[in-house]
Amino acid sequence: MDRAGWTQWLPGLRTLRHYDKSWLRHDIVAGLVMTTMLVPVGIAYAEASGVPGINGLYATIVPLLAYAVFGPSRILVLGPDSALAAVILSVVAPLSGGDPARALDIAGVTAIVSGVACVALGVARLGFVTELLSKPIRYGYMNGIAVTIILSQIPKLLGFGVSAHGPLRQVWAIGREVAAGRVNVTALAVGGGTLVLILVLKRRPRIPAMLVAVFVATTVVAAFGLAGRIPVLGPLPQGLPLPRLPRVPFDSLGSIVTGGLAIALVAFADTSVLSRSYAARLRTPVDPNQEMVGLGIANVAAGLFQGFPVSSSSSRTPVAEAAGAKTQLTGVVGALAIALLLVFAPALLRNLPNTALAAIVVASAIGLIEVKDLLRIYRIQRWEFWLSIACFAGVAAFGAIPGILLAIVIAVIEFLWDGWRPHSAVLGEVDHVRGYHDITRYPGARLIPGLVLFRWDAPLFFANAEFFHDRVQAAVAGSPTPVRWLVVAAEPVTSVDVTAADALCDLDDALSAAGVRMCFAEMKDPVKEKLQRFGLMQRFGEAAFFATIDEAVSAFLGGAGDGRIGATLSQ
Repeated sequence: MDRAGWTQWLPGLRTLRHYDKSWLRHDIVAGLVMTTMLVPVGIAYAEASGVPGINGLYATIVPLLAYAVFGPSRILVLGPDSALAAVILSVVAPLSGGDPARALDIAGVTAIVSGVACVALGVARLGFVTELLSKPIRYGYMNGIAVTIILSQIPKLLGFGVSAHGPLRQVWAIGREVAAGRVNVTALAVGGGTLVLILVLKRRPRIPAMLVAVFVATTVVAAFGLAGRIPVLGPLPQGLPLPRLPRVPFDSLGSIVTGGLAIALVAFADTSVLSRSYAARLRTPVDPNQEMVGLGIANVAAGLFQGFPVSSSSSRTPVAEAAGAKTQLTGVVGALAIALLLVFAPALLRNLPNTALAAIVVASAIGLIEVKDLLRIYRIQRWEFWLSIACFAGVAAFGAIPGILLAIVIAVIEFLWDGWRPHSAVLGEVDHVRGYHDITRYPGARLIPGLVLFRWDAPLFFANAEFFHDRVQAAVAGSPTPVRWLVVAAEPVTSVDVTAADALCDLDDALSAAGVRMCFAEMKDPVKEKLQRFGLMQRFGEAAFFATIDEAVSAFLGGAGDGRIGATLSQ
């Protein structure tokens, strides 16, 4: 394999070979700035995912290094993500039984499954699969995940714990604990104050809201000696993560694989959108298949180094950009800075209250909620709005993974619906308007006696072949004059499969028995080639295919190729 062949899988190496020395200062500064956000967020998202906080830092260090080598985007920041926390927790919590070591093993295997799935899809050049998830559907499941995340963190904000899994059970359990008077007022004051501070400071993009909030909360706890009254993080384990193969019971693999695949879908959908956005802004094209490979390898690395599934971050990436990041070296600097923290100052965050970490997660979840654009969709396309609401309800009612599976099913149905029951039209001539147009939209359109011009606005395939047959028959039956020719305006038909080809034969037999000849106009050459393979070109004959509708109409009016038409018109 030549050098260009194997380096295509190592975008970071290509960047390094063409690195401009003037970028170094910007990358270092951006990496250090980003570190101030990576540390508290990594710990918070780890807790929200059901694993120890230190593993959030491990899941930040290793994926950043892996993505710097294999990721195509020069500016994207990978790590623990709020959008994945609810999905990871829905896998980890029911299987771990509250055991942190077991939870970490489950999360690690989930990361490996997710990573392998992403790499396989990327190598197979199937990076387009996430395009099946339309914007309303993405809004729906992200809104549902945001609600799920918030519900999972409310007990920590209130200073108690609940063991219920699933949004509806969590609501019931939280209400029961509140009614029993188990709210820790101190924890609520610290967590609520942290949340308010973050939300207020977020309105000022130049201020690192989460860093300031964490500093204030930690200072308050240390100054007033609150560590004995509310749970705090405590000193972090000193040192760096070592490679370790996570192990889980065989009977848990089914749930883990399902969760890993769901995570792969969500992670890549978000990563690809963010990557394309920055690629367009920075005018640096990004290969979506390589993006999937980079994300996959980062997740496999996270799973092998005591981490959990990761994704891109729509909050940390803008921080890196605003700080002047130029290349993937920014992520390397951030990873090294965290590593130095763990080696030389692991006790720095020992007074960080858990309720402040919950506030970070809740603030991030609030940022996931989309309302404004959904209202726009409601105004312009209400059925897509209700699709979004259905996805939201599925995630909020049944949990992250069942809700995501529901979103996938809805996405497939949405994708197929237009082709399943597509628009079709009978065409006629309209005064002062060129061409032939839908008679339902132009009531004054004139039909040509004896001729039906029928337009089909979709590919012809197994799901709509019978519907096509019925619509054509209805068009012939609805003609005000006896029909001799039916011309299918086939320009919108982009494909024909075997089932549809057989349906065309059946339709031709039925029309011929009624004295109607079926012809085609404006059919694309690739579709004609398919009909040639299916034997339909020989059946209909070259004379039944016209380059334009005008040509077909002229042939009909001239009686070309059909003696019966010529005889009828001459009478």
